[in-house]
Order: sequence, then structure tokens, then C-alpha cells
Amino acid sequence: MSSISIEKAQNASTKGKVIQPAWVRVLHWINAVAMVIMIMSGWQIYNASPLFDFVFPRSITLGGWLGGGIMWHLAGMWLLVINGLLYVLLGLVTGRFRRKLLPISASGVIGDTRAALTGKLSHADLSTYNQVQRLLYIGIILVGIVIVLSGLAIWKPVQFQYLAAIFGGYDTARYVHFAMMASIVGFLVIHVALALIVPKSLRAMIIGR
Repeated sequence: MSSISIEKAQNASTKGKVIQPAWVRVLHWINAVAMVIMIMSGWQIYNASPLFDFVFPRSITLGGWLGGGIMWHLAGMWLLVINGLLYVLLGLVTGRFRRKLLPISASGVIGDTRAALTGKLSHADLSTYNQVQRLLYIGIILVGIVIVLSGLAIWKPVQFQYLAAIFGGYDTARYVHFAMMASIVGFLVIHVALALIVPKSLRAMIIGR
């Protein structure tokens, strides 16, 4: 059977199948809103005391000034943390993480990366993540944990002095926080690009099928 025939068969078998359950879709879109708030307000806070020789354009920041940026950032933080905890808890309890993200291997990641770069990576069965997707999703979960912890160290460096010390102090925690933000932005760019390349994946995240 040719690869085209196999892909058509896989498409037929998954047609009408629930790919993304309701709880995943709801938490996904809440997380998307929270991340936009966090990133744009974070850029506003960054502009008040830049780490590097550049600032973000005012048009892509949120809050209007330092105090406003902080208020938006804290509001987004609680939304992100509560939503993230629910996602991780349900992912573990339902076994979704185990089914979707495991197993993963270096050879599998290399093989799927090579297939993607040569246009041979199949997207017929959206219910199964390829090895590159698994690596990215595991990585972004870890990045999310680090960005929250480094954010707490920056927010309350006295109350969370031991946490700040783990990051090497307040100043170093800011650099770690910025690096994690950059990683999330990079992930979002790839995530949105793939959704546009494979539009049925976006449809599945909206209607589930």
C-alpha cells in the first residue's frame, strides 16, 4: 500500500473521532489568553528596566506604564497558574500525558525531525503525537514550571529568598525569567505556524473532532 493510501485510510479512521476532549480545549484557550496577557504585560515591565540594549515597541505591550503592567501581569499569573495546575492534574489523572507524550527517544526525535524537514512526516492521525511534538510539549511544560518559579523569585525576593537563591539571586532570576519567556514565544511561533500548515489540527482544538 502506498503512503498516500495509508494516509487516506488513517484520515477515514479518525474522521468523527474525538481528538481533543472538552477539558483540553477549554484549558488550552484559557491558557492562550493568559499567555498573551503575561507576555505583553511582561514586556511592559521589562521596558521599565531593560536587561539588554533594546525595548519592546509600546504597541505590543500591555498596561501603559510600569504599575499597569504589573497589575496585568499578576492577574495573568493567577489565571495561568490555576489553569496550568488543572491541566497538569487532569493530564496525569486521565493518563493523557502518558498516552500522548510517552514513549520518547532520541532516535525517534531525530527520525521525525528528518521526516519533517523532507516533507515526509504524516499528519493524518491527529490523535497521536510524533516524537518532535512530544519533545516540544514536555519541554514547554518544564519551561512553564521554571518561568513561574523564577517569577515568584522576582516578585517576592525577600519572602521567597531561598527560591531566589536557587536562581542565583534576584538579578540572575530576571535573566532566567526572560530566557523562559523567549522560549515560550518561540514555542508559540512554531505552534501557530504548524496550526496554519495543518489546519485540521486547529479545527480539532475548536470543535474536538
